[in-house]
Amino acid sequence: MAGVSTAFVVLAALCWGISGGIGGILMSDGWDPFVVSFYRGAIGLLFVLVWLALRPHYSGLASGRLWFWSAIAGLGVAGNFAFYFVSIAEGSVAVAATLMYCAPVFVYLVSFALKLESPSPMKWAAIAVVMLGIVLLTQIYDIGSVGVTAMGVGAGLLAGLSYTIFIFGFKYAAPHGSPQAILVIAFATLATILIWPGNVDQIVAALNTPDWPLFAVLGVLGAGLSFFLYIVGLNHTAPSVASIVAMVEPVTASLFSVVVLDESLVGPQIIGMGLILVTVTALGVYSNARQPPQHPPSDVTTN
Repeated sequence: MAGVSTAFVVLAALCWGISGGIGGILMSDGWDPFVVSFYRGAIGLLFVLVWLALRPHYSGLASGRLWFWSAIAGLGVAGNFAFYFVSIAEGSVAVAATLMYCAPVFVYLVSFALKLESPSPMKWAAIAVVMLGIVLLTQIYDIGSVGVTAMGVGAGLLAGLSYTIFIFGFKYAAPHGSPQAILVIAFATLATILIWPGNVDQIVAALNTPDWPLFAVLGVLGAGLSFFLYIVGLNHTAPSVASIVAMVEPVTASLFSVVVLDESLVGPQIIGMGLILVTVTALGVYSNARQPPQHPPSDVTTN
């Protein structure tokens, strides 16, 4: 059972990596990043609604705290989806996915600020290495030289920060209801928020476009099936193992961008990506080894 569960986590990360590439294809076809984000969340909402209908027990939908924290989680996932695709549009899939993978660093910084966790020299050193990796990956000292704009860098980091909000929102909602109920509220919040900045004409036009199958696959892989696989998989997967296999997402996104989208990375970017992926993964393993088991979403390190 543990092997099957780990496979579920790997498949979830694989789905997230592919969804970044699909989003890149749609935006290269002229679709607005907010429209792409909206349909990713809206189709994911339909998926988790079916999950909730099949497993309605202990949903907690009568709890006001569930609704409050789930809505906070929805704000986070809305920002995560939107900023991620803006980062892709302003740079590349590989850079955006790796910047978003820095989310655990933001979790630590927020935890330090809220005094939920004590800082240590090792944690600060890890954060410093990640920052160095970001500098090399984005080449922020010569912004634009590798096709990544300042907006692309900022949006990628905001995607990670937004996912931190989702992590905390989901963590505090979890004691009050089921994961599927939390995700239904979160994705409904996302759809409500992202319909405002999105191009309304494009939102309507997407329903009859030849690109519709790509939108559908994006929603299923990027927000529906992937979240289900990850949450179910973590039931029998050690958090330390999940932290390692979650690295499948940025690696998959990077391979997709190089093979399908014909993107490329220069030497310093590859070194920076390696520093980020190895350090964040090691940080997750270290954290999970020192702490008692938590609810699955608190261990999530990827979109």
